[in-house]
Amino acid sequence: MANFAVLGAGSWGTALAVLLAGEQNHKVKMWEFFPEAAKKLAKDRENREFLADVMFPDNLEVTNDLPYSLDGVDGVLVVVPSQLVRSVLKTIEGDQSDKIWIGASKGIENKTLKRMSEVTEEFLGKEVARRYVALSGPSHAEEVGKSIPTTVVAGCHDLETAQTVQEWFSGQTFRVYASDDPVGVELGASLKNVIAIATGICDGMGFGDNTRGALITRGLHEISRLGSVLGGKRETFAGLSGMGDLITTCTSKHSRNRYVGEQLGRGRSLEDILKSMHMVAEGVATTRSAWDLAQREGVEMPITEKVYEILFEGASAREAVIQLMTRSLKVERHL
Repeated sequence: MANFAVLGAGSWGTALAVLLAGEQNHKVKMWEFFPEAAKKLAKDRENREFLADVMFPDNLEVTNDLPYSLDGVDGVLVVVPSQLVRSVLKTIEGDQSDKIWIGASKGIENKTLKRMSEVTEEFLGKEVARRYVALSGPSHAEEVGKSIPTTVVAGCHDLETAQTVQEWFSGQTFRVYASDDPVGVELGASLKNVIAIATGICDGMGFGDNTRGALITRGLHEISRLGSVLGGKRETFAGLSGMGDLITTCTSKHSRNRYVGEQLGRGRSLEDILKSMHMVAEGVATTRSAWDLAQREGVEMPITEKVYEILFEGASAREAVIQLMTRSLKVERHL
Protein backbone atom coordinates (compact mmCIF):
# COMPACT_ATOMS: atom_id res chain seq x y z
CA MET A 1 0.00 0.00 0.00
CA ALA A 2 1.24 3.50 -0.89
CA ASN A 3 0.23 7.04 0.10
CA PHE A 4 -0.94 9.53 -2.52
CA ALA A 5 -1.81 13.17 -3.00
CA VAL A 6 -4.25 13.89 -5.81
CA LEU A 7 -4.11 17.56 -6.79
CA GLY A 8 -7.40 18.47 -8.41
CA ALA A 9 -10.93 17.37 -7.53
CA GLY A 10 -12.61 17.58 -10.90
CA SER A 11 -14.12 14.52 -12.55
CA TRP A 12 -10.80 12.94 -13.59
CA GLY A 13 -9.02 13.71 -10.32
CA THR A 14 -11.96 12.30 -8.38
CA ALA A 15 -12.13 9.15 -10.50
CA LEU A 16 -8.42 8.46 -10.03
CA ALA A 17 -8.55 9.21 -6.32
CA VAL A 18 -11.46 6.78 -5.90
CA LEU A 19 -9.62 4.17 -7.97
CA LEU A 20 -6.45 4.43 -5.88
CA ALA A 21 -8.26 4.45 -2.55
CA GLY A 22 -10.89 1.88 -3.46
CA GLU A 23 -9.85 -0.95 -5.73
CA GLN A 24 -6.12 -0.45 -5.08
CA ASN A 25 -6.59 0.24 -1.34
CA HIS A 26 -4.01 3.04 -1.12
CA LYS A 27 -4.33 5.95 1.27
CA VAL A 28 -5.26 9.11 -0.66
CA LYS A 29 -5.49 12.81 0.15
CA MET A 30 -7.40 14.68 -2.58
CA TRP A 31 -6.69 18.41 -2.69
CA GLU A 32 -9.43 20.85 -3.72
CA PHE A 33 -8.51 24.52 -4.29
CA PHE A 34 -11.73 26.11 -3.01
CA PRO A 35 -12.29 25.73 0.76
CA GLU A 36 -16.08 25.53 0.60
CA ALA A 37 -15.96 22.97 -2.20
CA ALA A 38 -13.51 20.88 -0.15
CA LYS A 39 -15.86 20.98 2.85
CA LYS A 40 -18.80 19.90 0.70
CA LEU A 41 -16.85 17.01 -0.83
CA ALA A 42 -15.77 15.85 2.61
CA LYS A 43 -19.33 16.06 3.94
CA ASP A 44 -21.11 14.47 0.95
CA ARG A 45 -18.45 11.76 0.41
CA GLU A 46 -19.06 12.07 -3.31
CA ASN A 47 -18.43 14.67 -6.01
CA ARG A 48 -22.01 15.57 -6.90
CA GLU A 49 -20.97 18.35 -9.28
CA PHE A 50 -18.40 16.51 -11.41
CA LEU A 51 -18.80 12.75 -10.79
CA ALA A 52 -22.11 12.02 -9.13
CA ASP A 53 -23.04 8.64 -7.64
CA VAL A 54 -19.42 7.57 -7.14
CA MET A 55 -18.96 7.26 -3.40
CA PHE A 56 -15.63 7.96 -1.70
CA PRO A 57 -13.88 5.05 0.05
CA ASP A 58 -13.07 5.51 3.73
CA ASN A 59 -9.35 5.94 3.02
CA LEU A 60 -9.95 8.93 0.70
CA GLU A 61 -9.53 12.21 2.54
CA VAL A 62 -10.45 15.61 1.08
CA THR A 63 -8.39 18.66 2.01
CA ASN A 64 -7.89 22.29 1.03
CA ASP A 65 -4.42 22.35 2.63
CA LEU A 66 -1.83 21.85 -0.13
CA PRO A 67 1.26 21.37 2.11
CA TYR A 68 -0.68 18.85 4.20
CA SER A 69 -1.78 16.93 1.10
CA LEU A 70 1.88 16.55 0.04
CA ASP A 71 3.20 15.54 3.45
CA GLY A 72 4.35 11.93 3.75
CA VAL A 73 3.14 10.70 0.36
CA ASP A 74 4.89 8.42 -2.12
CA GLY A 75 3.21 9.72 -5.25
CA VAL A 76 1.63 13.00 -6.33
CA LEU A 77 -0.98 12.89 -9.07
CA VAL A 78 -1.51 16.27 -10.78
CA VAL A 79 -4.96 16.50 -12.32
CA VAL A 80 -5.73 20.23 -12.43
CA PRO A 81 -6.48 21.79 -15.86
CA SER A 82 -3.24 22.14 -17.81
CA GLN A 83 -3.39 25.94 -18.01
CA LEU A 84 -3.53 26.07 -14.18
CA VAL A 85 -0.69 23.64 -13.43
CA ARG A 86 1.84 26.48 -13.28
CA SER A 87 -0.20 28.44 -10.73
CA VAL A 88 -0.40 25.38 -8.46
CA LEU A 89 3.24 24.32 -8.73
CA LYS A 90 4.62 27.78 -8.02
CA THR A 91 3.02 27.68 -4.55
CA ILE A 92 4.77 24.44 -3.56
CA GLU A 93 7.77 24.84 -1.27
CA GLY A 94 10.60 22.52 -0.29
CA ASP A 95 12.37 19.62 -1.95
CA GLN A 96 9.84 17.28 -3.59
CA SER A 97 12.27 14.83 -5.16
CA ASP A 98 11.41 12.05 -2.67
CA LYS A 99 8.04 11.63 -4.41
CA ILE A 100 7.04 10.34 -7.84
CA TRP A 101 5.10 13.04 -9.68
CA ILE A 102 2.44 11.72 -12.03
CA GLY A 103 0.83 13.97 -14.62
CA ALA A 104 -2.74 13.31 -15.74
CA SER A 105 -3.48 16.82 -17.05
CA LYS A 106 -3.88 16.68 -20.83
CA GLY A 107 -2.69 19.90 -22.42
CA ILE A 108 0.15 22.09 -23.65
CA GLU A 109 0.69 25.43 -21.96
CA ASN A 110 -0.18 28.50 -24.01
CA LYS A 111 2.61 30.98 -24.86
CA THR A 112 5.45 28.90 -23.36
CA LEU A 113 4.32 25.85 -25.41
CA LYS A 114 5.57 23.61 -22.61
CA ARG A 115 4.31 20.14 -21.80
CA MET A 116 3.26 19.58 -18.19
CA SER A 117 6.50 17.71 -17.43
CA GLU A 118 8.45 20.77 -18.59
CA VAL A 119 6.38 23.07 -16.39
CA THR A 120 7.00 20.68 -13.50
CA GLU A 121 10.75 20.74 -14.11
CA GLU A 122 10.71 24.55 -14.09
CA PHE A 123 9.38 24.62 -10.53
CA LEU A 124 10.43 21.33 -8.95
CA GLY A 125 13.78 20.63 -10.63
CA LYS A 126 15.51 18.12 -12.89
CA GLU A 127 15.40 15.16 -10.49
CA VAL A 128 11.61 15.36 -10.23
CA ALA A 129 11.38 15.76 -14.02
CA ARG A 130 13.62 12.74 -14.65
CA ARG A 131 11.17 10.53 -12.75
CA TYR A 132 8.02 12.36 -13.90
CA VAL A 133 5.39 9.92 -15.15
CA ALA A 134 2.81 10.86 -17.79
CA LEU A 135 -0.39 8.85 -17.36
CA SER A 136 -2.84 8.73 -20.25
CA GLY A 137 -5.02 6.58 -22.44
CA PRO A 138 -8.69 6.05 -23.38
CA SER A 139 -10.10 6.70 -19.94
CA HIS A 140 -13.20 8.79 -19.39
CA ALA A 141 -13.73 9.61 -15.71
CA GLU A 142 -17.39 8.60 -15.92
CA GLU A 143 -16.38 5.03 -16.77
CA VAL A 144 -13.36 4.73 -14.47
CA GLY A 145 -15.57 5.90 -11.61
CA LYS A 146 -17.97 3.04 -12.35
CA SER A 147 -15.14 0.47 -12.50
CA ILE A 148 -15.60 -0.17 -16.22
CA PRO A 149 -12.48 -1.96 -17.55
CA THR A 150 -9.93 0.64 -18.68
CA THR A 151 -6.36 0.50 -19.98
CA VAL A 152 -3.82 3.35 -20.01
CA VAL A 153 -0.08 3.85 -20.33
CA ALA A 154 2.45 5.29 -17.86
CA GLY A 155 5.41 6.97 -19.59
CA CYS A 156 8.67 7.94 -17.90
CA HIS A 157 12.29 8.40 -19.02
CA ASP A 158 13.15 6.00 -16.17
CA LEU A 159 11.28 2.80 -17.05
CA GLU A 160 11.57 1.41 -13.51
CA THR A 161 9.66 4.42 -12.22
CA ALA A 162 6.98 3.88 -14.87
CA GLN A 163 6.73 0.28 -13.71
CA THR A 164 6.32 1.39 -10.10
CA VAL A 165 3.36 3.54 -11.13
CA GLN A 166 2.09 0.66 -13.23
CA GLU A 167 1.99 -1.55 -10.13
CA TRP A 168 0.38 1.17 -8.00
CA PHE A 169 -2.53 1.70 -10.37
CA SER A 170 -3.18 -1.71 -11.92
CA GLY A 171 -6.02 -3.90 -10.68
CA GLN A 172 -9.03 -5.88 -11.83
CA THR A 173 -10.64 -2.99 -13.73
CA PHE A 174 -7.68 -0.69 -14.48
CA ARG A 175 -4.67 -1.98 -16.42
CA VAL A 176 -1.51 0.06 -16.99
CA TYR A 177 1.24 -0.47 -19.56
CA ALA A 178 4.71 1.00 -18.96
CA SER A 179 6.55 3.13 -21.52
CA ASP A 180 9.89 4.93 -21.69
CA ASP A 181 8.42 7.69 -23.90
CA PRO A 182 6.78 10.29 -21.66
CA VAL A 183 7.08 12.93 -24.40
CA GLY A 184 4.98 10.86 -26.78
CA VAL A 185 2.46 10.02 -24.06
CA GLU A 186 2.01 13.69 -23.13
CA LEU A 187 1.73 14.89 -26.71
CA GLY A 188 -0.70 12.18 -27.77
CA ALA A 189 -2.88 12.93 -24.76
CA SER A 190 -2.93 16.64 -25.55
CA LEU A 191 -3.15 16.80 -29.33
CA LYS A 192 -5.99 14.29 -29.69
CA ASN A 193 -8.33 16.86 -28.11
CA VAL A 194 -7.84 19.15 -31.11
CA ILE A 195 -8.93 16.38 -33.48
CA ALA A 196 -11.88 15.61 -31.20
CA ILE A 197 -13.10 19.18 -31.65
CA ALA A 198 -12.80 18.77 -35.42
CA THR A 199 -14.76 15.52 -35.28
CA GLY A 200 -17.43 17.13 -33.16
CA ILE A 201 -17.77 20.01 -35.62
CA CYS A 202 -18.46 17.56 -38.44
CA ASP A 203 -20.90 15.59 -36.28
CA GLY A 204 -22.72 18.82 -35.44
CA MET A 205 -22.96 19.66 -39.12
CA GLY A 206 -24.65 16.34 -39.76
CA PHE A 207 -21.84 14.52 -41.51
CA GLY A 208 -21.45 10.78 -41.07
CA ASP A 209 -19.17 7.88 -40.29
CA ASN A 210 -17.08 8.38 -43.43
CA THR A 211 -16.11 11.87 -42.31
CA ARG A 212 -15.42 10.82 -38.74
CA GLY A 213 -13.23 7.92 -39.83
CA ALA A 214 -11.22 10.15 -42.13
CA LEU A 215 -10.70 12.80 -39.46
CA ILE A 216 -9.53 10.29 -36.88
CA THR A 217 -7.11 8.67 -39.31
CA ARG A 218 -5.68 11.85 -40.79
CA GLY A 219 -5.70 13.44 -37.34
CA LEU A 220 -3.47 10.65 -36.10
CA HIS A 221 -1.05 11.47 -38.91
CA GLU A 222 -0.94 15.10 -37.76
CA ILE A 223 -0.35 14.10 -34.15
CA SER A 224 2.41 11.72 -35.19
CA ARG A 225 4.11 14.26 -37.46
CA LEU A 226 4.30 16.99 -34.85
CA GLY A 227 4.90 14.59 -31.97
CA SER A 228 7.89 12.93 -33.58
CA VAL A 229 9.46 16.30 -34.41
CA LEU A 230 9.06 17.26 -30.73
CA GLY A 231 10.80 14.09 -29.52
CA GLY A 232 8.06 11.50 -29.18
CA LYS A 233 8.35 8.03 -30.67
CA ARG A 234 6.09 7.27 -33.64
CA GLU A 235 5.06 3.93 -32.17
CA THR A 236 3.73 5.69 -29.07
CA PHE A 237 1.19 7.56 -31.19
CA ALA A 238 -0.12 4.24 -32.49
CA GLY A 239 -0.68 3.11 -28.89
CA LEU A 240 -3.04 3.80 -26.03
CA SER A 241 -2.19 7.47 -25.45
CA GLY A 242 -2.30 8.17 -29.21
CA MET A 243 -4.69 6.14 -31.33
CA GLY A 244 -6.54 4.65 -28.35
CA ASP A 245 -7.31 7.94 -26.67
CA LEU A 246 -8.00 9.60 -30.02
CA ILE A 247 -10.67 7.09 -31.03
CA THR A 248 -12.37 7.28 -27.65
CA THR A 249 -12.34 11.07 -27.42
CA CYS A 250 -13.60 11.52 -30.98
CA THR A 251 -16.53 9.13 -30.60
CA SER A 252 -17.66 9.24 -26.97
CA LYS A 253 -20.70 10.97 -25.53
CA HIS A 254 -18.53 11.77 -22.50
CA SER A 255 -15.99 13.82 -24.48
CA ARG A 256 -16.07 17.53 -23.61
CA ASN A 257 -13.93 18.39 -26.61
CA ARG A 258 -16.16 16.54 -29.04
CA TYR A 259 -19.13 18.33 -27.41
CA VAL A 260 -17.56 21.74 -27.99
CA GLY A 261 -17.02 20.87 -31.65
CA GLU A 262 -20.52 19.50 -32.04
CA GLN A 263 -22.04 22.68 -30.67
CA LEU A 264 -19.86 24.78 -32.97
CA GLY A 265 -21.03 22.67 -35.89
CA ARG A 266 -24.61 23.46 -34.92
CA GLY A 267 -23.92 27.17 -35.08
CA ARG A 268 -23.32 28.20 -31.45
CA SER A 269 -20.50 30.60 -30.65
CA LEU A 270 -17.45 29.40 -28.75
CA GLU A 271 -18.04 31.99 -26.03
CA ASP A 272 -21.59 30.78 -25.47
CA ILE A 273 -20.53 27.12 -25.39
CA LEU A 274 -17.75 27.63 -22.86
CA LYS A 275 -19.95 29.79 -20.61
CA SER A 276 -22.49 26.96 -20.44
CA MET A 277 -19.92 24.32 -19.43
CA HIS A 278 -18.86 23.71 -15.84
CA MET A 279 -15.94 21.46 -16.86
CA VAL A 280 -12.86 22.38 -18.88
CA ALA A 281 -12.48 21.33 -22.51
CA GLU A 282 -8.67 21.17 -22.71
CA GLY A 283 -8.66 21.07 -26.50
CA VAL A 284 -9.64 24.71 -26.90
CA ALA A 285 -6.46 26.06 -25.31
CA THR A 286 -4.40 23.20 -26.73
CA THR A 287 -5.49 24.12 -30.27
CA ARG A 288 -3.74 27.46 -29.87
CA SER A 289 -0.58 25.78 -28.54
CA ALA A 290 -0.64 23.08 -31.21
CA TRP A 291 -0.96 25.63 -33.99
CA ASP A 292 1.87 27.71 -32.53
CA LEU A 293 4.07 24.61 -32.28
CA ALA A 294 3.28 23.62 -35.86
CA GLN A 295 4.27 27.07 -37.05
CA ARG A 296 7.46 27.05 -34.98
CA GLU A 297 8.52 23.61 -36.21
CA GLY A 298 7.33 23.97 -39.79
CA VAL A 299 4.98 20.96 -39.56
CA GLU A 300 1.95 20.75 -41.85
CA MET A 301 -1.23 20.25 -39.78
CA PRO A 302 -4.23 21.11 -41.98
CA ILE A 303 -6.95 19.84 -39.59
CA THR A 304 -5.42 21.69 -36.64
CA GLU A 305 -5.12 24.80 -38.80
CA LYS A 306 -8.84 24.76 -39.63
CA VAL A 307 -9.87 24.12 -36.02
CA TYR A 308 -7.69 27.08 -35.00
CA GLU A 309 -9.33 29.31 -37.60
CA ILE A 310 -12.84 28.27 -36.53
CA LEU A 311 -12.13 28.74 -32.82
CA PHE A 312 -10.12 31.94 -32.88
CA GLU A 313 -10.60 33.66 -36.24
CA GLY A 314 -14.32 33.22 -36.84
CA ALA A 315 -13.89 30.99 -39.89
CA SER A 316 -16.90 29.17 -41.33
CA ALA A 317 -16.95 25.48 -40.40
CA ARG A 318 -18.52 24.52 -43.72
CA GLU A 319 -15.94 26.48 -45.69
CA ALA A 320 -13.16 24.89 -43.65
CA VAL A 321 -14.39 21.42 -44.62
CA ILE A 322 -14.46 22.39 -48.30
CA GLN A 323 -10.91 23.73 -48.04
CA LEU A 324 -9.72 20.48 -46.44
CA MET A 325 -11.40 18.38 -49.11
CA THR A 326 -9.98 20.42 -52.00
CA ARG A 327 -6.36 20.64 -50.84
CA SER A 328 -3.74 19.50 -53.33
CA LEU A 329 -3.83 15.73 -53.80
CA LYS A 330 -1.32 13.63 -51.86
CA VAL A 331 0.20 10.17 -51.66
CA GLU A 332 -0.79 8.49 -48.38
CA ARG A 333 2.13 8.09 -46.00
CA HIS A 334 1.88 5.57 -43.20
CA LEU A 335 2.74 6.02 -39.55
